[in-house]
Amino acid sequence: MTDKLFVPSTMSSPASLKVVEPRTLLDHMNEVYDSIARRAFMMFELDGGSPGHDLDHWFKAEQELLHPVHVGITDADGSITVKAEVPGFNADDLQVSLEPNRLTIAGKKSTSYDNQKKADTVYQERCSGEILRVVDLPTEVEASKASATLKNGVLELMIPKAAEMRATRVAVRAA
Repeated sequence: MTDKLFVPSTMSSPASLKVVEPRTLLDHMNEVYDSIARRAFMMFELDGGSPGHDLDHWFKAEQELLHPVHVGITDADGSITVKAEVPGFNADDLQVSLEPNRLTIAGKKSTSYDNQKKADTVYQERCSGEILRVVDLPTEVEASKASATLKNGVLELMIPKAAEMRATRVAVRAA
C-alpha cells in the first residue's frame, strides 16, 4: 500500500491524503467507541439510571462526538467511485485506509474561536470536528491503484476493481 494518495487541491499547491494501515484506524475506532460509551453512560446516569434508553443515549452521544459523513458509491466501467461529504476538512485533516473490501475514512479538525470578548455570549453551537466512516465495498478492489480528489468538501475516490478470479477447468488424467 502506498503512503499517500495524490489529491489535486482546489488551491495552487498539491495536497496529499494520508493513507494509513487498517490497524492504525482500528485503534482510532476503539478510542472513538470508548468516548461514545463514556458519554452514553454519563447520559444514563443523568437520566436517573433508568433502563430502557440505551440506544437513545448511545445515538445522542454518537451525534455529539462525530460529524456524519454522507457517502455515495457507484459501480461502473471496471471501477468503484466513492464520494464522501467532508465539509470543512482539508487533505491534511483526513486519513484513509483502503482494504480489498473496505474503505475507512477518518478525520479530525481543530476549530479556533476568537478568544477576544466583544460581547456576552448568550448561546453558541459547535459542530463536531471529528469524522469516522467505515464502508463495505460491493466488490473487491485494487487498493494500490486508487486515486482521490478533494474539492468543495467532497472527497472522491476512484478505485479500480480487482481482476476477477475465474474458475479454470483442469483435466484429470489417469497415471
